[in-house]
Formats: sequence, structure tokens, C-alpha cells
Amino acid sequence: MPIAQNPLSVEVTLPREDVALLKVEGYLDVDTATEFQHHLANQLHHGRRHFLLDLSDVPFMDSSGMNIILRVYQEARDLPGSVHIISPAPAVLRILDLTGVSITVPVSDSVEEALARVDREPEGPAVPDA
Repeated sequence: MPIAQNPLSVEVTLPREDVALLKVEGYLDVDTATEFQHHLANQLHHGRRHFLLDLSDVPFMDSSGMNIILRVYQEARDLPGSVHIISPAPAVLRILDLTGVSITVPVSDSVEEALARVDREPEGPAVPDA
């Protein structure tokens, strides 16, 4: 079995208990998308509701990567939660813009900006103070 030409690296950190930051490096394509999906599924399993996807070191992403992002976006919305893309490489941003994914999934320039967006999102029905 040949060694993958473009291995994927995913580093997961937890800026908050319910927020997972996934720093992705390498090509996010049909050969590596399953690994990316496993990392996201693991974080969902552990109760994370907000996902920050740092794609600054992803030089290429095909429809497999986009489909996984849209799938986790739908799952997170149902929690309720959110998905944010951070600093996509220019070629990846172009694909996100051309396909309309960047309209659905917010794109931020930094982790701090994405966390601020998470803080501004409604958590569900407000409970009045007693």
C-alpha cells in the first residue's frame, strides 16, 4: 500500500469546554476527508457544540472536504451549536465562495474573531431572570 502523497494533520485544542479548534494542515480531499470526519465526530461525541476550523494551512480542498464541513455544520446547528472557518488559504476561500459555502458557514480571520461570533450567537430560547 503506497504512502499517502499528501498526508493530513489535524491538531485539536479546546479553547473552551464546548468549543473545539481544529487546526488542519495538508490537502483536504477524497483521500484525507475520512480522517478529518473522524476528528469532528470524536469532538461531537465528547459534547463539543462549536467547531472552529483553521484552514490556513490547507492549500487544496475538494468537494469531499466541503461536504464534511457542511455535514458538521448541520449537526452543530441541531445541537444548537456552530461551525466557523478560520483563515482559509486563498485557493480554499475561492472554492468556498464559488460554491456558496462561505455564505452558510461564517469565515473569520482569527480564532479570537470566531470566538467572538460564538459569543454573539443565541443559545436557544432565552429564560427571563427571576
